[in-house]
Amino acid sequence: MNVPVRAEEVYPALAPVTFAQLAHVPGPPPARFRTLRTLQFLRDPRGTVNRLAATYGPVFRRQDNFGWGVTLLGPEANELVLFNKDRIFSSKLGWNPVLERLFPNGLMLMDFEEHRVHRKTLSVAFKPAPMKAYLGGLTEGIDRTVAGWPTDAPMKFYPAIKDLTLDLAAGCFLGVPWGPEAREINRAFMDMVLAAVAVVRKPLPFTQMRRGVKGREYMSAYFAREIPKRRGRTADDIFTQIVNAEDENGRLLSDQEVIDHMNFLMMAAHDTLTSSLTSLVYFLGINPEWQERLREEVDGVRARHGERLPHEALGELELVEMAFKEALRLVPPVPMIPRRALRDFEFMGYRIPAGSGVGVNPMYTHMMPEHWPDPERFDPLRFTTQMSANRHKYAWVPFGGGAHMCLGLHFAYMQAKAFMFRLLSDRRIVLPQGYRAEFRMVPIPRPKDGLPVSLPRR
Repeated sequence: MNVPVRAEEVYPALAPVTFAQLAHVPGPPPARFRTLRTLQFLRDPRGTVNRLAATYGPVFRRQDNFGWGVTLLGPEANELVLFNKDRIFSSKLGWNPVLERLFPNGLMLMDFEEHRVHRKTLSVAFKPAPMKAYLGGLTEGIDRTVAGWPTDAPMKFYPAIKDLTLDLAAGCFLGVPWGPEAREINRAFMDMVLAAVAVVRKPLPFTQMRRGVKGREYMSAYFAREIPKRRGRTADDIFTQIVNAEDENGRLLSDQEVIDHMNFLMMAAHDTLTSSLTSLVYFLGINPEWQERLREEVDGVRARHGERLPHEALGELELVEMAFKEALRLVPPVPMIPRRALRDFEFMGYRIPAGSGVGVNPMYTHMMPEHWPDPERFDPLRFTTQMSANRHKYAWVPFGGGAHMCLGLHFAYMQAKAFMFRLLSDRRIVLPQGYRAEFRMVPIPRPKDGLPVSLPRR
């Protein structure tokens, strides 16, 4: 049932934890300027976490602009926090300091019964029948855009794929082509995502947080105008389905609930997939032997089914899926996942007090050699059934886990397969000689130089 629950009934009174409460946990001493420590982390999150882990072990205290907390590393930590069997950890209170001003009441910012009810209601948009309908729109958009990419000159892949995924999100999620609005929509979402990790947390004039809040206002106004047009209609886009979705008591989502969910889902759909497809194209570019193996698989599917990828053939792109998973391992689109402890708990002999910010780190776990031999190497065969059989279930968590496992993960797989089917059918991926990308990991990974690439015809 969907009965409003008072916050105090779910969340105990939680004061921020102090250094003294975490003094028994290994970690760095208090910083004189914690903003400086935050900036150092944002410049090199992977290197910072690796250094802290090497110095203090898989459990360490940390300090940033949000105060004191702990980081727990490894698959066992991921399972404890993400599976959350005993309901110790709050996703809402973990993400709120980062996202509350920008994506309030999105699915990731809900817990327990509220989350269950809303997730079940939203899941209608990701069932097999609508997913099959989405594929047609994805294919048309991908074909049109890739055909327009240059064949005889280099291009920056990251901004190009970002524009494409935004267009695809507009088509599948909203059922309309953006046309001249595309640039404004793109800017609004980019500002919202960048504001999530802005050092200045208040929307003061000329700050990134101010731009992010304005971006949210722009998108919220758009959705608010559109909702009345969608009520009572039947259509294949996600927006219309969510507008008309009923919970288990037959109640429609309110306008504000629709706005909050659509803001969050649009962000999650196009920013994380932009990152993931960029990293996949990069790794195929520096591993041409794998590019050819995937192309052979794509050619086989084309020979059997024709030039348009049908929904029933998605499962035949096994190597494409494994390569996508390997790219997600090497560059997870959500490098760190925050939670907040609702009560005391123990992990690896350390007692962690209620109120602590608790972070797990896919970026670190995905590179642990005890779970991923030669972890820097791109090897999609790590995801064969045989190679995966004895691996810890929570050693690979690009989509999170437990009740908060990404609702749109199958949509992401479908979109990635549709894109690679078209790209590898028509083009080769060629990177500059000796090129190696450097990824900026937060808020969502992206290559610092936009990923220069040439895509000549086969």
